[in-house]
Amino acid sequence: MSDRIDDCYRDSRPYTRWWWFSGEIREEDVRHQLDWLKENNFGGVEIAWVYALPDAKPGTKWLSDEWSGIVAFAKSYAAELGLGCDFTFGTLWPFGGSIVAQEDASRVCGDFSEQRLRKSWEARESPQGYILNHLDRGALERYSEKMGGALEKALAGRTSALFCDSWEVATENLWAEGFEKRFREEYGYDITEHMPNLDGNPDARYDYRKLIAKYVLEEFYKPYTEICNKLGGISRVQCHGAPTDLVAAYAAADVPESEAILFDPHFSSFASSAAAIEGKTIVSAEAFTCLYGWKPGPGPAPHIKRENAADIKLLADGLFANGVNMIVWHGMPYNPPGGNNEFYASVHVGPDGAFAGELPALNAYMEKVSDFLRRGRRYTDIAVYLPLEDNLMKNLLPEEMRRPSAHYHWELQYQRFPEELSGHHPTWVTGHFLTDAKYANGKLNVGEAEFTLLYIDVEWLDSESLDCILHLAEQGLPVCVRRKPEQPGFRKNEDYEERLEKLFALENVKSMLSEAAPLIDGNHIPEFQCRIDGGEMIFFFANPKSKELKYPMKYGQSYQEEDFRKIITLNAFGKEREIELVFEPYQSLLLRISRDATDFENIIHIPESPSR
Repeated sequence: MSDRIDDCYRDSRPYTRWWWFSGEIREEDVRHQLDWLKENNFGGVEIAWVYALPDAKPGTKWLSDEWSGIVAFAKSYAAELGLGCDFTFGTLWPFGGSIVAQEDASRVCGDFSEQRLRKSWEARESPQGYILNHLDRGALERYSEKMGGALEKALAGRTSALFCDSWEVATENLWAEGFEKRFREEYGYDITEHMPNLDGNPDARYDYRKLIAKYVLEEFYKPYTEICNKLGGISRVQCHGAPTDLVAAYAAADVPESEAILFDPHFSSFASSAAAIEGKTIVSAEAFTCLYGWKPGPGPAPHIKRENAADIKLLADGLFANGVNMIVWHGMPYNPPGGNNEFYASVHVGPDGAFAGELPALNAYMEKVSDFLRRGRRYTDIAVYLPLEDNLMKNLLPEEMRRPSAHYHWELQYQRFPEELSGHHPTWVTGHFLTDAKYANGKLNVGEAEFTLLYIDVEWLDSESLDCILHLAEQGLPVCVRRKPEQPGFRKNEDYEERLEKLFALENVKSMLSEAAPLIDGNHIPEFQCRIDGGEMIFFFANPKSKELKYPMKYGQSYQEEDFRKIITLNAFGKEREIELVFEPYQSLLLRISRDATDFENIIHIPESPSR
């Protein structure tokens, strides 16, 4: 599979999402826009099919031969220019539309869901298209036969990724055929008795959500990658918003994709953790989404066509520091020469954009950083147990914490690594991965990643995860458990407390983080990403202002007048090196340290700052 990924993404230049609005798509316009992208240091496009613009004339019918022809032409011409071409595997966000029969539609307990696919490519003809049942592998396969068939010609030649956007399927009372039976087999009671008042019993709700999480992974994300591979492509997937184990879901994709700044940059740590565990080379991000805030369609987005290039660079820095190494601009609207089409929730990419003159330099910067952050493997030291149980036991976020992209705790938008680990290089793990983890030769091996310590700070800990942790700790794994957890779920295991006592009685299980030496010593350390490439360690330090980033950005938030200086101690290859980090205004640092070197080399510096 790595050969296909390398064929798809042959270099590190950024891509852009390319919004094709329902209507006429002309070959001359396709050529014009792809030529412009080539001239401005883009590496490729992801074609995304959406609604018709006001007053647009009817165009090609969804998935018709004519539609397949123009899509194949776009792929072919992109290839002539040395550009990649990916495709959204459907129209709009969740999979759905006229190709979904009612029996394959999304379900809730007792009925079909009332949710419909609106504002899609076929909204004129089929405004009430069904949302696909994402808990039914058979429904996904039937959908994929039609979607994959229409894309067959376009999937020839250079490998393309088939993109799955963030989960936007209604999750309240989500259901699947046979769910009741499987629930009884796994949990020993009838969940339908609790469904009318599920929020009144958090323990039963936890069990329900835990099984739903399994369905999402087994019936959608895992088979989706299998389907993409059978079609000759790879999967590039955003899993956020899905009611599942996010790290396990991202791990199921060939290319896990995050999003910012509708999601804060630290959210990308879930996708990059999955990549580290599975040994995946690329972590992409839908970048600059709703940069200064979100407005529902038709918009316009705040400051559209006035976006600040330095703000964009700062957000890219935040993504790189959290493990991203491929930028997908969000995005470029389909336009004829001189056209003025806009997408309502996007940074505007095009010759009429505010930063158009700075695009080549911005893309060159992102290309170089991305290239270095694909080398070797991610440095790993501490495995942090992701408190999925805590978030599944909770429900709605407080009103003041809700966003357009999150209403529930289990969406994990506020879940961050503990502050005491800031000098380390932590990676999220979940019970899904600990099941097959091994401890040998002083290292915890989780997939392709290895760790020196497991860190746990949770209020609730699942009984199955406790078993895995106890087994590893009994083999000698150092474990830091910051507090005593409780058991979630409706049916309690009688020996849970006994197993907890066995865990805490072990000498290698402590409540304080004391023996793990940090990778970096210092206070107020800038956000950073570290990789090991043979005898070298590569450090990317984001501009310190990236630590302040959260949705939405303030216009001009990147503004900086003076240098920022910070002295740190790097513990690289068993040696301590004191280094002064000097960030000139708007700058980031990319350092390469060899095993035997006593100094360091700064290998990137933007000669001219982006516009303020």
